[in-house]
Amino acid sequence: MTAPFIDPTRDSDTLEPPVMVETPEALASLMAALEGVQELGVDTEADSFYSYKEKVCLLQLTVGKTDYLVDPLAGLDLSPLGEIFGDKSVVKILHDGEFDVLILGRDFNFRFKNIFDTRIAAAALGIDSPGLASVLDRYFGVEVDKSEQRSDWSRRPLKQSQVEYARLDTRYLMALKERMEADLEESGRRMVLDGECERLEELEPPVREFDPDGYAKIKGGNRLSPAEKGVLRELFILRNSVAEERDVPPFKVLGNHVLMDLAVRMPSTMGEIDGLKGFPKGRRRALGRDVLSAVQRGRQNPVNKNVQPKTRTPRLDDEPFELHERLRSWRRERSDREGMDSSLVLNRHVMLRLAMERPKSLEQMGAVEGLRAWQLERFGDDLLHLAITFEEDLAAGRIDFDRRKKRRR
Repeated sequence: MTAPFIDPTRDSDTLEPPVMVETPEALASLMAALEGVQELGVDTEADSFYSYKEKVCLLQLTVGKTDYLVDPLAGLDLSPLGEIFGDKSVVKILHDGEFDVLILGRDFNFRFKNIFDTRIAAAALGIDSPGLASVLDRYFGVEVDKSEQRSDWSRRPLKQSQVEYARLDTRYLMALKERMEADLEESGRRMVLDGECERLEELEPPVREFDPDGYAKIKGGNRLSPAEKGVLRELFILRNSVAEERDVPPFKVLGNHVLMDLAVRMPSTMGEIDGLKGFPKGRRRALGRDVLSAVQRGRQNPVNKNVQPKTRTPRLDDEPFELHERLRSWRRERSDREGMDSSLVLNRHVMLRLAMERPKSLEQMGAVEGLRAWQLERFGDDLLHLAITFEEDLAAGRIDFDRRKKRRR
């Protein structure tokens, strides 16, 4: 069934209200509307700025000319939607959909097939500002109010301004896809979109767990003295514990700059905390004693080395780091030449794998996980030449690793 086409240039300012899906009966009606559709717009809203662990608070779908707002907090069994999202015959149109794919996969075990991401399409076309509001204005002259972007989507009832904001995030995606498909075909870059959307479909939601060594990600954290690092680590652990107990994001307990100031000052009395910027009086009263205890623990347990927080990005040894730097320089130059976002030329995960695996032939390069066929066809010879030159420089002793080590500090 081909969906009725929405023409954004003629869409009335007095739209029909979106259909709220808050009951099993409303969900059943939505599922009936989805029967036989070929494509639909999809988006989510979460409470990342208001909860310790963000959750999906709203799921927006546009089916034909109708916008649906599904409430995951209403206790509905949303598993039937998972069948639609995993159906290869139905195109799921998202804008900047990586977060949506990951959070829906984590919260509901949904898996996506046949994605069309309009933000990726915009980036592939070389559009400098690929955000949804900018792209809709570029293609249709439609202005979208983004004032509710950081709204608390977990609160009920939703405000009317939230409802209007949410429904517009998907309403024009089908029309946008139609325009972008034509541009992608004309520019010969449809394969870029297809490759990146396949990557989205392959994503696995990461397991979220607290890493006490995550303090090292705070800017300047690893440049502190051993005692200061010990204090920062204890404060980082305290902040997480309080955030989890209160169900708020850690930054709403204490900001990173406050943790750093406390680590350097190492206060031992409440008076020494007074006047600290970003640490309001009410919060000092509630947390002050715990902060002083954390400072004391940290001073007694200095961290005598730089630690690496848990990450999916490995730290490279000297040789792969050198190759990685050359790949980064090549990618930057090629991105400028192609007029395309550098992440689409070669994303960071593939670049890391190339640096670590050091392929020495096109066949070996083609086996690198995540490197798409179009990238191998278009960039393979350049990448192989770069890799071979690196190996020759390495064998001839032409690489100054001491200089590289200074760069990494």
